[in-house]
Amino acid sequence: MRSDREKVMRLLKTARGQIDGLMRMVEEDRYCVDISNQILATQAILRNVNSQILHDHLNHCVREAMETDDAAEKINEIMSIIDKLTK
Repeated sequence: MRSDREKVMRLLKTARGQIDGLMRMVEEDRYCVDISNQILATQAILRNVNSQILHDHLNHCVREAMETDDAAEKINEIMSIIDKLTK
C-alpha cells in the first residue's frame, strides 16, 4: 500500500473511536437520530479512506501493471470493487 499510511491510520483510528462511541450510544439507549447521524459520520470517514486507497492503487499498482502488460488482473480487481461500491 502506497497511501499516506499515517493519514490512513489516523482516519481509521477516528472511525474506530466513533464506532466505540456508537456502541455506547446504543447501550445508553440514546436518541435514534443521533445514533444515525454518528453512523453517517463514520461511514463518511471510511468512504474517504477507501477512496484514498483506491486512488493510490490506480496511480501506482495499476499504472505499473499497464506498463508491464500485466494489467488484466488489476483491472478485474478494480472492476470488482466498483461493482461492490455500486450495490
